[in-house]
Amino acid sequence: MLATIENQESDSDTQVGGIAADRLRSIIERVERLEEERKALAADIKDVFTEAKSAGFDVRTIKQIIRLRKQEPAEIEEQETLLDIYRRALSM
Repeated sequence: MLATIENQESDSDTQVGGIAADRLRSIIERVERLEEERKALAADIKDVFTEAKSAGFDVRTIKQIIRLRKQEPAEIEEQETLLDIYRRALSM
């Protein structure tokens, strides 16, 4: 009978309402750690932009270049072509 009670207690630790509590806790803790890492990375990125600005670089332009580097070359070319067409249409 004692073994049965111990099994029920350990089952209640891992299964609550049909949910594996240990697994859920593990997932939540992993997400929390990753969010902390993301905050630290965001602070590091901000520091790099501050360094770039103090070195005389335009941060806004750097961010634009970073966005462009993530795109496919054909997509960039299409955007530049449209921008050129729109500028000429507006006599810019």
